[in-house]
Amino acid sequence: MQYRKLPHGEEQIGVLGLGSSAIGPAGDREIEATIALALENGVNYFDMASGDAAPFAPYGRAIAAAGARDRVYFQIHFGAEYTSGKYGWTLDLETIKRSVDWQLKQLRTDYIDFGFIHCIDEPDDYRKAREAGTIDYIRDLQRQGVVRHIGMSSHTPAVVNQVLDEGLLDMLMFSINPAYDYQQGEYAAGEVGERMALYRRCEAEGVGISVMKAFAGGQLLDAKRSPFGMAMDQYQCIRYALDRPGVLTVLPGVRGREDLKRLLGYFDAAPEQTDYSALGGVAPKAAEGVCVYCNHCQPCPMGLDVGLINKYYDLARMGDQLAAEHYRTLERHAGDCVACGHCDSRCPFHVAQIRRMQEIAGYFGQ
Repeated sequence: MQYRKLPHGEEQIGVLGLGSSAIGPAGDREIEATIALALENGVNYFDMASGDAAPFAPYGRAIAAAGARDRVYFQIHFGAEYTSGKYGWTLDLETIKRSVDWQLKQLRTDYIDFGFIHCIDEPDDYRKAREAGTIDYIRDLQRQGVVRHIGMSSHTPAVVNQVLDEGLLDMLMFSINPAYDYQQGEYAAGEVGERMALYRRCEAEGVGISVMKAFAGGQLLDAKRSPFGMAMDQYQCIRYALDRPGVLTVLPGVRGREDLKRLLGYFDAAPEQTDYSALGGVAPKAAEGVCVYCNHCQPCPMGLDVGLINKYYDLARMGDQLAAEHYRTLERHAGDCVACGHCDSRCPFHVAQIRRMQEIAGYFGQ
């Protein structure tokens, strides 16, 4: 497992976590065994937006049996309702309180690591959540120490930006995959540049991103259903999401241990298994010439980390002083580029990296 630090905290979060949407039908014994396997492999971040109520009690038993509550993080949604046994979405505050209390009891815990305002996709949803008292309720629980961090789940960049303006969030759950980023699919809200700008803003402001729908509901894994006419592998989708600015963890849903074992293979995958450069041939015009930090251009003959140099530059231009400092501590800088053309010839997204390195060097005064 690899870990990334929450910017607004000290938590070290595994880059591969678990979603709970698909595991309910597996039954209690398989759910407990799956969670035990996850813990053994360093998985420590669990999203509890489940398809039904079934996973909660087995999660609680498995984590209690391992004595692992102090080393796992629950992402619990204020607005996901399970007291009927099935998933429901609600903005009613009293229903939310009952549902959260029920979830805590089932999970055998008295605190919430990440309390999420659930599924806010329209400006009106956020207004209603505020008017209903949900935001004040979560903030009050945070003051009491019951909620450690506040987050929100959404599919809509414009709505996220509105909430980011308030400085409320430590974490955002957002749908990230090539289909949605390239405006393909039901949840492909926002223009190409708008979505990338959101990821950069999150990183610049220290808001971590947990990724849902990394496989676009399985659509990207099937050549017949993929909007690109080609299948991607799970490892390519995970790597794609983890390369976006601000992303801390990817949360695929699993149906049991076999799915989890397959996902854990990501850490042993060869570079060609995670390489998503083929997307360069299907990227929309708006994405052409934009560095996505994939480092397909590596290795640079002069030792430049081209993707990281581009990322720090993009963030520094947004006012991220920490990114500017990180850039300055790199062993090789844009000014070390000798314009050999290696990166330009290899970039699948047709970025003019030679010109870009000159631009970056000028920006940092090299």
